[in-house]
Amino acid sequence: MKTVNFTQMKDGTKDEYLLLDKYEQEYIDGTADRILNFMKGLTSTLEGYKITRLEHSLQSATRALNDGADEEMIVAALLHDIGDELAPLNHSEYAASVLKPYVSEKTHWIIEKHGEFQMYYYAHHLGKNQNQRDKYKDHKYYQDAVNFCEKWDQASFDPDYESKPLEFFAPIVKKIFARKPYSLIK
Repeated sequence: MKTVNFTQMKDGTKDEYLLLDKYEQEYIDGTADRILNFMKGLTSTLEGYKITRLEHSLQSATRALNDGADEEMIVAALLHDIGDELAPLNHSEYAASVLKPYVSEKTHWIIEKHGEFQMYYYAHHLGKNQNQRDKYKDHKYYQDAVNFCEKWDQASFDPDYESKPLEFFAPIVKKIFARKPYSLIK
């Protein structure tokens, strides 16, 4: 593989940056495959749950599919908790950041905020604000986030639920991540 000659970015030439841009685009094109491989590794769980993180993700996506959600939202449901591994204190924002270039403003917002919306189901048991989500009550996607959490996220911890396998979702993950990034659409 050809490499650049510079040791400081400020010394790079146009040809070197064109080369790096080519390599970066090839790497970007492999994002869906890297995500799917990462998902395969989510076979352990946080202590106390009856299912793995992968199974929770598959259940969420299967429920979205069965409810007739569009492909973008199905992929978002599948990937909504990918931040749990590396960013447990802000997993929603992590997942939303991964999805942001490829999904609508609405889908991004739902995934970014779902952690706060999920608090509705448990925060009061821990002496915290169960109604954290109410600060977004006037937001145009508020009800969509409520629905995401109610129908797909909070309901997906059932060891007896028959979810689709990861391989089933792979083609639509690849399709969503093959989109031209929203930031480039003019």
